[in-house]
Amino acid sequence: MIRIGILGDIGSGKSFVAKNFGYPVFNADQEVSKLYKKDKKIFFKLKKKLPKHIFSFPIKKKEISEAILSNKSNLNRIIKVVHKEVRKKMNFFVKKNRNKKIIVLDIPLLLENKINKKDDILVFIDSKKSDIKKRLKKRKNFDQKLINQFKKIQLPLSYKKNKAHYVINNKFIKKSVYNDIRYILNKILI
Repeated sequence: MIRIGILGDIGSGKSFVAKNFGYPVFNADQEVSKLYKKDKKIFFKLKKKLPKHIFSFPIKKKEISEAILSNKSNLNRIIKVVHKEVRKKMNFFVKKNRNKKIIVLDIPLLLENKINKKDDILVFIDSKKSDIKKRLKKRKNFDQKLINQFKKIQLPLSYKKNKAHYVINNKFIKKSVYNDIRYILNKILI
């Protein structure tokens, strides 16, 4: 099985590119959302660690955002609780898809949390800062301060780009992304 890890900036289009590979995708952000909506254990752990911020189940993203913005160390508290569970879900996904030729890992902190393996194919999604800003501002819960907090825990983009085996210049045009993906697949499936 070939594992493709998707790297890039917040809002660069990682999930869009990951889906277009046409293979099973593990999307960490979606898994976190599911945990907030459906996992009472996560709720109780977060409520215990952040009693001033987490009040109701399912956990509201607004509560999480306010916790992160009120105190820098709260993001690390949330990560300690949530990432353990996300890693379990990822391991289950990998096992479930072990007979597939390729799987795609759409995990924002793939390198930071040392989730990648030595032989993973890393693909960096490069997008213009102005395009990213436009896209982020369209998001329902856009908050620049929150995005800045997340960026602080990420490795520099230049480091990620240097680690990548391939770079896709995402101009948010499906045809050009599709052509880049086809090129990469042709190279790795030889």
